[in-house]
Amino acid sequence: MQLRFVGCGDALGSGGRLNTCFHVAGERVNFLIDCGATSLPALKRYGISREALDLVLITHFHGDHFGGLPFLLLDAQFTKRKRPLVIAGPLGIDIRLTRLM
Repeated sequence: MQLRFVGCGDALGSGGRLNTCFHVAGERVNFLIDCGATSLPALKRYGISREALDLVLITHFHGDHFGGLPFLLLDAQFTKRKRPLVIAGPLGIDIRLTRLM
């Protein structure tokens, strides 16, 4: 299993670091932990396949941890993603994501 730090910066991108997003990949797993606002361009920059992701785990509702979900979902729509993508997180994530969209 491999853990890749896609982004580990603060909410303001201090020092040029991107918002929080960790990619975990292995033989039977491929998921993100958090999806900050800058996650989509970071995933593209590092060549991480968004189509191959199975799951996005959100730790909490700060924008630098979950603000990138709308962009990830729009990317999936425009690239005609065929696989399901599970999004899991704290209680109320369904309502928060709907409001964020």
